[in-house]
Amino acid sequence: MTPLPYTLDADDPETPPLGLIVLQADETLEGDMRTTLRDDPTPLYVTRIPSAPTVTTETLGAMSTALEAAARLLPSSRPYRVIGYGCTSASAVIGSDKVERIVQNAAEVAHVTNPLRAAIACAAHHGISNLALISPYIAEVNVPLRAAFAEAGLSTDVFGTFGEAEEAKVARIDAASLITSALKLGADTAVEGVFLSCTNLRTLGVIPHLSAQLGKPVLSSNQALAWHMQQLNRQP
Repeated sequence: MTPLPYTLDADDPETPPLGLIVLQADETLEGDMRTTLRDDPTPLYVTRIPSAPTVTTETLGAMSTALEAAARLLPSSRPYRVIGYGCTSASAVIGSDKVERIVQNAAEVAHVTNPLRAAIACAAHHGISNLALISPYIAEVNVPLRAAFAEAGLSTDVFGTFGEAEEAKVARIDAASLITSALKLGADTAVEGVFLSCTNLRTLGVIPHLSAQLGKPVLSSNQALAWHMQQLNRQP
């Protein structure tokens, strides 16, 4: 064996990595994030968290016990500026502040966000206080989600749901269904924008069309999370 010399590259302090915690059952978020952030030089590291094939308040709340272990699976050689936890409804059930505490206990990170926290920040950025909310969830999951928006000062009186608990089906709700629903609810003159909730919904391709048709901001879990992570990444 011949020992070979080597030198080490220095990490760029201007591009600390982003971390992303994706649900085991999620088929959409990781691809959407890589598409949205493709021109961003910041490294994106991804870990997965065990999640149930069905979405109920019980299965969502159970993720709080697995969240720390999932965050610890992110590479730890460098500190993170931002880590995103990729579940809108679980963030409502567990609570954004608790999610932040758990993740910060597991990883060296300045900011922690999630799609719920990101949607609230994005709505504030657009000056929105009244959202048309489109959800794929069953009733018991919609209640804490709408309550979290209300606590943040966001009305979701205009609301519709596909009533689907199976993650595999949520990931396959087609573009036509999303467009029809969003145009119907978004046309209400009382709403200032539309939010398509759930990281597993395939929303990225329909947002530009919906926004142009409605003349209002159209937000989604994945779009808002990517936006918020980039915003936080620019902060100290």
